[in-house]
Amino acid sequence: MNNYHSLVLDQKESTKHGEHSFPVQKYITTLSADCPVVTTHWHEEAELAMLMEGDCTYQIDLKEYHIQAGDLVFIPPLILHSIYNKLNNEILSETFVFHLNFLGANTTDICSTQYLTPIMNLELSIPFIISPEHKAYCSLKDIYYQISYLYAEKSYGYELAIKGLLLQAIFLLLQTREKTNFPNVSNKSDNLRSVLDYIELNYAKNLTISELADVCNFSDYHFMRFFKKHMNMTCIEYINNLRLEKSVELFKQGNTSIVDVSLSVGFNNLSYFYRAFKKKYHMTPLSYIKLTPS
Repeated sequence: MNNYHSLVLDQKESTKHGEHSFPVQKYITTLSADCPVVTTHWHEEAELAMLMEGDCTYQIDLKEYHIQAGDLVFIPPLILHSIYNKLNNEILSETFVFHLNFLGANTTDICSTQYLTPIMNLELSIPFIISPEHKAYCSLKDIYYQISYLYAEKSYGYELAIKGLLLQAIFLLLQTREKTNFPNVSNKSDNLRSVLDYIELNYAKNLTISELADVCNFSDYHFMRFFKKHMNMTCIEYINNLRLEKSVELFKQGNTSIVDVSLSVGFNNLSYFYRAFKKKYHMTPLSYIKLTPS
């Protein structure tokens, strides 16, 4: 089984990260001028990432952070986040996505009740970005490289070691927490999550701006401005991008009828589906099917 994936296509809340008994998954993400964004998403797991090449912009809980090569990023569970390559340079990042239950968040000991559960409930404010100036950077970088090595080598007992290292990383992050509690997720984040949830459930239908605006109790005009501001794309662009990603998932699952796949993901115009698919993936749907292992 391939343990390396791209977050560009594998980014939805329903994605299974790792195995049930070992919910840790490593992702390699590359961004370029042709593929400049990992769209806004969230999940129940936390993330620990390192930007290996280039510099980019992370948007975390609707706030932007400029990230340079070598910086570490920690994203708690349930937080909206995305990555943008605004400078059109080559971006390479490595990310470990892991569930805090793996570290014991679902138990009743002091580690869970005083530290892990508050992180999951967004009650503790710990840093998102750990740059070389951060006092915990060197230790966290060493931990990250150890996790990466163990994950690749998979020597006997590596799961134990990775679990221990992730707990050490959480410990170091907690040492630099802010004095105030983690702010409640803003109404803007709630609204955006609600509409993204709605689109995820209904992307195959003929969605209208008015319908989506009603999810947020916004006017159509306010909703369109709100969505474009926080997603860096229009709502229609987002829906079409999601539909294209869903079509790729169906092709990978062995569906070879382009017409059926197009209709099932919400494209009622086959020629438009062809044009959109080729623009995003630089090949036709038929070429993609031929390249997909049977």
